[in-house]
Amino acid sequence: MVRKRLSELRKIMGKTGIDGYIITTSDYHGSEFVGDYFKEREYMSGFTGSAGTLVVLKDKAALWTDGRYFIQAEEQLRGSSIELMRSGEKGVCDISTFLLNNLKYGETIGFDGRCVSSVFAENLCKWAADKGINIESNINLVEEIWTDRPKLSDRPVWELGNEYTGMEVMEKLSLVRQKIKASGGEVLVLSSLDDIAWLLNLRGDDIKYNPVFLSYMIIYENKSYLYANKNIFSDKIVIKLADAGVEIRPYNDIYDSLAKIEENKIVLDKSKVNYAILKGIDSSKTIISRINPTTELKAVKTETEADNMARAHIKDGVAVTRFMYWLKSNVGKETITEISGAEKLESLRAEQDGYIGPSFEPIMAYGEHGAIVHYAPSQATNTELKAESFLLCDTGGHYYEGTTDITRTFALGELTEEQKMMYTLVLAGNLKLAAAKFPYGIRGINLDVLAREPLWKKGFDFKHGTGHGVGYLLNVHEGPNNISPYIMADKIKEGVLEAGMITSDEPGIYIKGKYGIRLENLLLCKEEKITEYGRFMGFETITVVPFDLDAVDISFMTDEEIFLLNSYHRKVYKKISPYLSGEELLWLQKATREVKRY
Repeated sequence: MVRKRLSELRKIMGKTGIDGYIITTSDYHGSEFVGDYFKEREYMSGFTGSAGTLVVLKDKAALWTDGRYFIQAEEQLRGSSIELMRSGEKGVCDISTFLLNNLKYGETIGFDGRCVSSVFAENLCKWAADKGINIESNINLVEEIWTDRPKLSDRPVWELGNEYTGMEVMEKLSLVRQKIKASGGEVLVLSSLDDIAWLLNLRGDDIKYNPVFLSYMIIYENKSYLYANKNIFSDKIVIKLADAGVEIRPYNDIYDSLAKIEENKIVLDKSKVNYAILKGIDSSKTIISRINPTTELKAVKTETEADNMARAHIKDGVAVTRFMYWLKSNVGKETITEISGAEKLESLRAEQDGYIGPSFEPIMAYGEHGAIVHYAPSQATNTELKAESFLLCDTGGHYYEGTTDITRTFALGELTEEQKMMYTLVLAGNLKLAAAKFPYGIRGINLDVLAREPLWKKGFDFKHGTGHGVGYLLNVHEGPNNISPYIMADKIKEGVLEAGMITSDEPGIYIKGKYGIRLENLLLCKEEKITEYGRFMGFETITVVPFDLDAVDISFMTDEEIFLLNSYHRKVYKKISPYLSGEELLWLQKATREVKRY
């Protein structure tokens, strides 16, 4: 089917004068994950990962993705005629270089500007102009092929109360306007769905696992416009928005409104805003490209949000701990598969008060599947769990009290010395990062080495970031905070670690064809102390689930790391034990026992 679709696309390219066509993973809002309507890259390539860009030429095609998806993409692209480009690997060119090497002077690159970020498009246009290559950014060729395309989502929107958010819409709008003014701007153009949902204390269901709704906003000094399908809002919500000075306008009216902006200084985030929006603004206007004020404000949880998130993680901790007990008690004694294991964990979460649903597609990866960083079991790949090797379990939930994201890797039977060593090195990195103390102003890139050092000392590494921000009943991945060794091309994406930010801590190791190990907790950044040298920050671990001591070999740990492990397990027992009884409680005592070198 992929070869057939590529052939059809090339015929249309020939008719429209397009020599190279770019298909991104994005929707009109720069979302990491997208609704079914927007999955053009998946439809045209067969690759289902959440990150990737497909470039189709007259005689070849290539797809770029990152280290999380190398193994998955290799399998899914097999036989498609699409070349896999492993981004960041030695000798792998970027998209612009690929186009430069394959297109001639006077030829044309095409893409749908609504699905391409302004940063990417502007860089491409500058390069193309230098090489005499034309750009056509207002063209969608896939829609002519995808005849059974799903409809645009229009699910109902619901309100999140002040007892969960800790801040009313009017207060948030006031803070946003202060930041617009401080940046020298007069109006803000907002298109990122999580920012809009946060700002309006609303949640939706237009993207699976991400409680957001399709919308844009333009925020002026004394008025705001929300561009969305009005039918998804109840009368009560419409009235509340009007009381906050927010008027709802049709979703597609955004482009007409952009052309009519009278103010001269417009604030927007080019890494989020699509190229069609940027081109829709009068070129005489001054564009102030900076991180969205909403993104900065949203990342720092209110006191109410932080307290609620801690409560959500106790609920989640109970569910995952009970799953761990069930799994280790029953594997090898009854039939358990990757899918049935995921269903069991979901059922345990569903028993928790205030649970809404998964925060992302569950990763339940047994044995060699664990080496596929973002593997999700399907009926075609579903594997039975046996009393041997590892099960990598990366899952999360949405609660009214917040969003969770946790990874545990479980030993299902006797492990080799190598497997225990690998697990212990990953565990040591997790503990060292969580224990970090650092002066205010530090970014995640400065701390990443702490999580990787135990692996680096043995000559190992992992090809993904160590941590990402987590939203409050929003996207499980959010910025600007992250922990990574990679210098971002757009520096504004990586924020200073502020008190109130929640960031994941998830080192791992992946041995192709054998197993994978990842251990993830969420960390709340807090101010620790103020000294003559300034403010010092640290983390509080809010995830409370045991690590698997059956996989630990403390000969690979320092005394400090052993101390950190025992301290964490004392916390887990204190937080979780009141909610367990009988055999589960007895098991928890053993699972969180103190470990000693002698």
